[in-house]
Amino acid sequence: MKNKAATLIVNFILCAVIAATCAVGFSGGSAVEVSAGDSGPYYSAGDGGRGVSLMFNVYEHTSNVYKILEVLDDCSAKATFFLGGCWADDNVDCVREIAARGHEIGSHGYFHKDHSKMDFKQNCEEISPSVRLLNAITGGEISLFAPPSGAFSKATLSACSSLGLKAVMWSRDTVDWRDADRSLVVGRATEGIERGEFVLMHPMDVTCSALDEIIATIRTAGLELVTVSQNLGE
Repeated sequence: MKNKAATLIVNFILCAVIAATCAVGFSGGSAVEVSAGDSGPYYSAGDGGRGVSLMFNVYEHTSNVYKILEVLDDCSAKATFFLGGCWADDNVDCVREIAARGHEIGSHGYFHKDHSKMDFKQNCEEISPSVRLLNAITGGEISLFAPPSGAFSKATLSACSSLGLKAVMWSRDTVDWRDADRSLVVGRATEGIERGEFVLMHPMDVTCSALDEIIATIRTAGLELVTVSQNLGE
C-alpha cells in the first residue's frame, strides 16, 4: 500500500508539472541570445568517436518503441531516443521505460515544428517546454536536441546554446519512415559504417524488423554501440 501511495503522489506531482509546462510554456526570462558556441550541430563524433550511435526520433508508434527496446535489450545495446514533447506527455510510462533501461533521452521539440523558420524566442518557446517535461518525467537532465526534419537556423543553435543543449543531426538517414524495404534500411544504416557515426531511425515496422541485423553488422565491423553523448566523449 505504501508503494502504491508513493507512486500516486509522484504521478500527481508529475501531472502538475506537465500541466504547468503546457500552460506556461517558455517565459523567456532566463535565456539570453548568445552565439552558437559548442552547441553544434553535430553530424557525427568524427574520428575521435567511441563507436556508432543509433538514434530514434519519436513522435508516434508507441508499440514499436517497446519492440525496439526489446531488441536493444536482447542485443545488450544502448541507443539515444529523441522524444517529441507532445508524444512524451501522452506516453509517460514509455518515456520512463526508455530511461529505466539505460538509454539516453534527448529533446525532439514539442510539436514537430520547422525550427529553421523561427527566431530565437520562438525556438526557445518550442524547445524549452519539452526539455522541462522530459526532465520531470525521467528525473534527469536533458542535454541534446534533434531538430525535427533536420531543419534549423542560427537562431536554433543560439537557443540551444542558451538552454545548455547540443544540436544533433545525423551522418546516416535510413529513411525508414518512407521506405519499408528491410534490406534497403539495413544497407543505409551499415554499408561502409565508420567510427563516430550517428544513424537516424524511427519507430517503424521495418525498423523493428531490421534492427537486430543492423546491430550485428555494426559489431561485425568491429565497432561499439554507444549513446550520442558517449560518442561525443561525455
